[in-house]
Amino acid sequence: MKRIVHKHPLAIRWFHWINFPVLFVMIWSGLLIYWAYDPYKITIGSYTLVSFFPNGFYKFLGVPRRLAEGMAWHWVFMWLFMLNGLAYVIYTFASGEWRHLVPNRNSFREAIQVTLYDLGLRKTQPPFVKYNGAQKIAYFSIMLMGVGSILTGFAIYKPTQFSWLTSLLGGYKAARLEHFVLTVGYVLFFFVHIGQVIRAGWNNFQSMVTGFEVIKRNDPEHPSVAPEPISEPVEPTPTPTTPTLA
Repeated sequence: MKRIVHKHPLAIRWFHWINFPVLFVMIWSGLLIYWAYDPYKITIGSYTLVSFFPNGFYKFLGVPRRLAEGMAWHWVFMWLFMLNGLAYVIYTFASGEWRHLVPNRNSFREAIQVTLYDLGLRKTQPPFVKYNGAQKIAYFSIMLMGVGSILTGFAIYKPTQFSWLTSLLGGYKAARLEHFVLTVGYVLFFFVHIGQVIRAGWNNFQSMVTGFEVIKRNDPEHPSVAPEPISEPVEPTPTPTTPTLA
C-alpha cells in the first residue's frame, strides 16, 4: 500500500527553482570577473602546485576579456539573488517552515548517522520528520552563505561607499578571498546535492516539482517520525455521594 506525503509548499518550490538559474548565472559571471585577476593558487616557493583555473580552462570556456560583461550580469543578477533569498527567509519564518530548517542539538549527531548510512557503514537510516540532520545543517548553512556572499560582494564591488563593511570583513583582499571561498562552497554543495538527489531517486526529485512524494508504507528509505498525538486533558468524573441526614 502506498501513501502520499506532502513535502514542499508551492512557495518553497518557486524559491528553489528561481534560485537555481540565478545562482548559476552569478557563478558564471563571477568567473568572467575573476579572470581579470586570479591570484588564488597553492604554491611552494616559486613553484605553483595547484592553480584553480589554468589558461586552458579559461580559453575552453571562452572566458578571457569579458570583464565588463561579467560585471554587468553579476550586478543585475545579484539583485534577483538577494530579493529571492530575502523573500525565502521571510516566508520560512512567517509560515513556520524554519522549524524544519534550523538545526537543533541533535542535528550533528544525526548528520554523522546519515553520513555513515550513505557510506554503507550503518544499516538503518535514522528517522526524521522532513529533513534529516545533515540536510538541516546543509540547507541552513547555504542560507548563511547567501548572506555572506551579499555582504562580501558589496564590500569588494563598492569598497569606498561601503568602507565600513570592507573594514569589518578584514579589508578588500580578505573580503575578496571570503567571497571566493563562499563561491567554491556553492559549487561543492551543488555537486553533493545533485548526487544525493540522484541517489534518493525520482520520488525525491518529484517532490520539488509537485510538492509531494508517493511512497510505500513502512519504507525503510523513508523512516519518518510521526508527530506525537495531542491528548486532551480528561476531567475526573465526580464521585457520587450519598446524602445523609443531619
